[in-house]
Amino acid sequence: MTATPAPTALDTEFAPLDIGPIQVWPPVVLAPMAGITNAPFRTLCREQSGGKGLYVSEMITTRALVERNAKTMQLIKFDPSEKPRSIQLYGVDPATVGKAARMISDEGLADHIDLNFGCPVPKVTRKGGGSALPYKRNLLREILREAVANAGDLPVTMKMRKGIDDDHLTYLDAGRIGAEEGVAAIALHGRTAAQHYGGTADWSAIARLREAVPAHVPVLGNGDIWSADDALRMMRETGCDGVVVGRGCLGRPWLFKDLVAIFEGDVDYARPDFGYVARAMVRHAQLLGEWIGDETRGVIDFRKHVAWYTKGFSVGSELRVKLANSSSLDELAETLAQVEQSQSWPVGADGPRGRTSGNGRVVLPEGWLDDPYDCARPGEDAESDTSGG
Repeated sequence: MTATPAPTALDTEFAPLDIGPIQVWPPVVLAPMAGITNAPFRTLCREQSGGKGLYVSEMITTRALVERNAKTMQLIKFDPSEKPRSIQLYGVDPATVGKAARMISDEGLADHIDLNFGCPVPKVTRKGGGSALPYKRNLLREILREAVANAGDLPVTMKMRKGIDDDHLTYLDAGRIGAEEGVAAIALHGRTAAQHYGGTADWSAIARLREAVPAHVPVLGNGDIWSADDALRMMRETGCDGVVVGRGCLGRPWLFKDLVAIFEGDVDYARPDFGYVARAMVRHAQLLGEWIGDETRGVIDFRKHVAWYTKGFSVGSELRVKLANSSSLDELAETLAQVEQSQSWPVGADGPRGRTSGNGRVVLPEGWLDDPYDCARPGEDAESDTSGG
């Protein structure tokens, strides 16, 4: 299955990303983000890229999927234009993960399964999930084995962090285990769980993982890709096979247009004026309303994106407040029309967005760090019966 056309330039330096039978060009993946990478946002990013790249759903809890939770079943609905369809699963119980993978395969719910071992939020790590789980090497192996064995012909990939903290790094062991268990690709966010989203991503860890994992298993880098130039620099510095873009595209869906351009030898990056940004904002809110089935709820859900879209532009505090409290498409569009539409792209607007702080401490189950090979099982309450943020 080919996700995107073959490269037309720079193909002597960079190759398409092969994830099982899926070929991705440019080698760019949208990172799963809870409450963000739903079908409307994926559609917006894909439109900007001309359909190139790979776009992953927000995190889906395996228990909720197996139990066919209504919210979860809504979250895994893909737009008919989405090919390939990519689902990220979060699970802590090997058997449940296996059931979820088999369900996706048997029912044709997606074309690719990604497994989340990188989430650093306390409500996940305190139960032994997300970025806490790879510390338990044998449990990680069992989960990967069940997922791969039950996914049929679907490729299974994994996304992780460096480890719990600098004293408990897990990424090299986890990468080797993933390769041994047959994952189709491994993505590494160059931060520990303790860093959360603070500090600077350690790209050298991505390079070390690339050296440690067999060459036939693609390694993807994640962390601090705020512009297309950052993506190119990461690949050149680390030797990774592709990049995963998360917070860098918040309020900047056209970053994927830039990524296509730079990998195909074009430096004509998107530097939209405010009028272009305003139209993208309205379209995003409209897509959310259509997806949810209620315009007001769609606009309300869109509110969290307002600050990201308008960062750097001269909007004014009063209009920002009105935008953040809009409850209809007309109200949103009318408020946006009051902002000077011809404003040029702000200098420095490509910097960090989203969460930027670290928590310095990871909440873990009692005794979690006592034995990295103890195949402890997180409790039944470690997985929510619903999905999303």
